[in-house]
Amino acid sequence: MFDRLLSHKRAVSYGECLTQLFFFHQLAGVDFFLLTAMAYDRFLAIFQTLTYSTRMSHSVQWILVAVSWACALTNALIHTIALTTLNFCGPNEVNHFYCDLPQLFQLSCSSTQLNEGLLFAMSFVMAGLPVVLIITSYIHVAAAVQQIRSVEGRKKAFFTRGSHLTVVCLFYGTGIFNYMHMGSEEASDKDKAAGIFNTIFNPMLNSIIYSLRNPDVQGALWRVITGKWSLT
Repeated sequence: MFDRLLSHKRAVSYGECLTQLFFFHQLAGVDFFLLTAMAYDRFLAIFQTLTYSTRMSHSVQWILVAVSWACALTNALIHTIALTTLNFCGPNEVNHFYCDLPQLFQLSCSSTQLNEGLLFAMSFVMAGLPVVLIITSYIHVAAAVQQIRSVEGRKKAFFTRGSHLTVVCLFYGTGIFNYMHMGSEEASDKDKAAGIFNTIFNPMLNSIIYSLRNPDVQGALWRVITGKWSLT
């Protein structure tokens, strides 16, 4: 994508388009599962405090990462291989700034029912189940936070988990919007804005959201906002 933007080339080959599609779904899938693993980590930190280091050992962390990559790889391969069964013999202009399934379905001159069924089924596995697990985890976490007597303690508990919850809402919100509607040109135009948010703003905001948990970053940001920044 960056190569085409910098070189002002608008054409992308069939193989390059499939490669772009594969890596997009691969990396997005990893995000889905890692965000779920992070919610599970926060759940253990509150409800299994005494055994947390055992339940979330380095080996368990490696297993969660490996499973996340394996599941995302499977999902990306399924969609990429299924797309190769379609025939493209009509218009060849992708109504997006990168190759994605809904926009490629519009260009196919063969039936996309199987591909759309796979997309729906895999979206439930990749997004639906993780969302249910994350919501369940945070319902329990919220109930536990409410039992903290001190106001300062509740604020601290909420703030340490607020960054993850914010990223989840941004990532899942734009992702669900992208695949909630299929097929229409109007939807594709709206998907471009959501696509920009997914590929540019979300990664940029992630670093900002997570770094704000650091007290030094908070202090520096506050000094900039209040105009009290000093070089000394």
